Amino acid sequence: MNKLIQELFSLEGKVALVIGGTGELCGAMAGGLAGAGARVLLVGRNEEKAKARMESILTMGGKAEFIKADVSTKAALETLLSEATSLAGEIDIVINGAGVNSPTPFLDVEEEELDRIMNLNFKSVYLACQIFGGYLVERGKGGNIINVGSMSGMIPLSRVFTYSASKAAVHNLSKNLAREWATKGVRVNTIVPGFFPAEQNRKVLTEERVAQIMGHTPMKRFGNAGELVGATLLLASDKAGSFITGHELVVDGGYACMTI
Repeated sequence: MNKLIQELFSLEGKVALVIGGTGELCGAMAGGLAGAGARVLLVGRNEEKAKARMESILTMGGKAEFIKADVSTKAALETLLSEATSLAGEIDIVINGAGVNSPTPFLDVEEEELDRIMNLNFKSVYLACQIFGGYLVERGKGGNIINVGSMSGMIPLSRVFTYSASKAAVHNLSKNLAREWATKGVRVNTIVPGFFPAEQNRKVLTEERVAQIMGHTPMKRFGNAGELVGATLLLASDKAGSFITGHELVVDGGYACMTI
């Protein structure tokens, strides 16, 4: 491989904390980070899923550990920061990817569901940015945060009202923080998956829904998790992505550019 390309995308010596790393999409992103040389700390609640992901990373010669954590409160995130830095020394890259979806019709959305989705999809990201962003700013060595957004955070989609609102808030927060921390060397970007079948959206992918998605996606297919890796490495690299902050990097098979 060309030496320049290796240098641009190498993450050797970096530590990446991947919240939601036991899931399908963030798990693939974590694998990509490990393949580029980063030491990956997978954060989630399911130890069995974590074991499978770690085995995959270790098999390819990468470095990975699992931290079991609930990221829904500030106290829990402070504990996570303490555990992560005790384990790995420092953290350079933070990916916020935990999320949940629901197909409930708007007039039927109960307060409990609204609170649950907003808390996990937005509040947990907001708090993680406070805790880990604060850490990165205070240590004075730069770093970067990649928040996982959604096409529905850019273009309101039917049937996922609360999910769309929560992701739109993540997009807005990311741009705000990118501006706030630009002179501190801390980059904040949003990776925006189009339609990727994953646990959180399988229940909304009815036959009718799939037909609508395919009709609006120029590539006429769903994405696969591995196709998020290249975008992740671009944003994570301090060399390849050094001047990229406040950006929404769309990986969607052309969905966002489709009109009539």
